[in-house]
Formats: sequence, C-alpha cells, structure tokens
Amino acid sequence: PPAVHRRMDFRDAPAAAATAIVIFHNHPSGDPTPSEDDLILTNRMLSAGVVMGIDVVDHIILGDQRYCSLLEAGAIPRPG
Repeated sequence: PPAVHRRMDFRDAPAAAATAIVIFHNHPSGDPTPSEDDLILTNRMLSAGVVMGIDVVDHIILGDQRYCSLLEAGAIPRPG
C-alpha cells in the first residue's frame, strides 16, 4: 500500500482555503516512472479531493534531472 495517507496531503489545504493542490514526491532511484503504488495513490487522492471539494491538479514525480507529470501522461483528467 502507498506510504502516504490521503489526509497528509490535504491537511493544510482547507486551512489555507485552497481550492486545488499539486502532489509531488521524488524517486530516490532517479527514475521518475510512476509505480503501481503511485497510480493507486493518485486515484485515491483524486477521490479524496472530490469529497473535500479540492481539485488535484497534478501529481509530479521527480527523478534525476527528469520528472513525470501524471497530468501530462493522461493519468489525471485535465480541468475544465
């Protein structure tokens, strides 16, 4: 299971009156390719965002001099 709990990413958003968040984390391996756990976490965060009324704009995975945007990869629906 993913190591990050949904409420950790959303804990500051309501206090800041945020209407959207961007999730990001790094892969120490240097390869930013999303893992199955990353995709599961993204879907859980999208669902939590719907319940809370906070859009998840993107989930960005950082690697060595590279990144993967799950929005750009089509794993997150484009807003609008």
